[in-house]
Amino acid sequence: MLDEVTMKLNIDPYILSALREDITDEDATTNSIIKNKCKGEVELICKQDGVICGLDVFKRTFTLLEEGTTFDVKVNEGDWVKDKQIIMVIRADIKTLLCAERTALNYLQRMSGIATYTKRVVSLLEGSNIKLLDTRKTSPNNRIFEKYAVKVGGGINHRFNLSDGILLKDNHISAAGGVKKAVEAAREYAPFVRKIEVECENIDMVKEAIEAKADIIMLDNMTDQQIRQSAQLIDGRAQIECSGNVTAENIERFKNLNIDFISSGALTHSAPIMDLSLKNLRRIK
Repeated sequence: MLDEVTMKLNIDPYILSALREDITDEDATTNSIIKNKCKGEVELICKQDGVICGLDVFKRTFTLLEEGTTFDVKVNEGDWVKDKQIIMVIRADIKTLLCAERTALNYLQRMSGIATYTKRVVSLLEGSNIKLLDTRKTSPNNRIFEKYAVKVGGGINHRFNLSDGILLKDNHISAAGGVKKAVEAAREYAPFVRKIEVECENIDMVKEAIEAKADIIMLDNMTDQQIRQSAQLIDGRAQIECSGNVTAENIERFKNLNIDFISSGALTHSAPIMDLSLKNLRRIK
């Protein structure tokens, strides 16, 4: 669940921006058929099985337009829901229900899709101690929603943004003049509380990262044999993360390797939305 402070400071501005995108002047269709205030209710219905995620964001989209909106919620955040299941009933002025409908659904469908896909990928790692991480491959201005959905699905958030940690990737290493120089510069600059992670594309880079005493070594697009060799060389002196086009279709190849983390951009950039719909709108007294 998202707390009230997070909602007001970090969520509301994005939702309001999304509503403004959809209603630049007016909802011409709704205003053409609804002349006066009229109370109504509508059902949120699931149209496929999956993990429901983003209920607070969904509700907030309506309450930002009408504080008196009420919700009869029949499930909890993170629940597995089924096709044709009624998730909640929303009651508000009919104009509010119609104006907020698409924006609210866009958030809920996207977040539920990510949570569902993440849960699927996490389940493929059962029986191992490997933790599944997301990446910064999120859609612009939606990172807070998408990374939250990964957590609801059972994944773990990698750094939230560039201010959140030090990850020396290929271009950083090239700019610094090599792995050792990059780690030394980062160690000198960074506060002691920050770990230093290095992306390595081959065994020689792994050896340099070990010598430089990197805290985390990312093995990028390596074969199983290279990963095993790297793990033997590292021998517990750094945590090991594997990355590189990891999806639900290929993640099981890592399951029996001696690594700590797998990062997957697919969790946020390739998860399909979950099909949800507002149906059975009716006037109420």
